[in-house]
Amino acid sequence: MKYVKASTVLPENLIMEIQKYVQGETIYIPKPRNNHQKWGTRSGGRKYIDQRNAMIKKAFKNGTTIDQLADEYFLSIETIKKIVYAK
Repeated sequence: MKYVKASTVLPENLIMEIQKYVQGETIYIPKPRNNHQKWGTRSGGRKYIDQRNAMIKKAFKNGTTIDQLADEYFLSIETIKKIVYAK
């Protein structure tokens, strides 16, 4: 998250209105819900995790044990269980 000086992006009358509620504080203004992206969407992290999980599920169906998958993917046994038993 980067900080932006209010006077560079907001009109003076809006700044004065906001100052009635907050002065000299840092506030967070969230994106509208329809502009929100899920974690990893821009970086590709989500795609990587989804592909990894699909590979784990396939290996489990083909007989690889949960312990073997945990060692191979450097994940806890509980995490592997969550992945392979998720619907």
